[in-house]
Amino acid sequence: MQILIAFIVGAVVGIGIHFQLHQRLTRGVVLAPMIGAVSAGAAWSILTWLGVGIDTPWPWLAALIVPMVVTYPAITLMSRARVAHDAREKARLGIG
Repeated sequence: MQILIAFIVGAVVGIGIHFQLHQRLTRGVVLAPMIGAVSAGAAWSILTWLGVGIDTPWPWLAALIVPMVVTYPAITLMSRARVAHDAREKARLGIG
């Protein structure tokens, strides 16, 4: 049941990353929180499957650190790809 806390923490980290990075209009508002939640849940699940108990700090730290490490570069790369794609499409269509 504590995995729900990991999902919530990951989503909150994703929300923070979404509002911290530039080019917010190039991606949906739910993308970063979903990547954060999924990565935190996956880290929590992997650690519990490996036998690490919730009485140790490792699942809790993983639920906080893994979303930061995964979400930040993923959102940065997706935003860059979207901006580049939009620029190519504008050039192709002769807009602006």
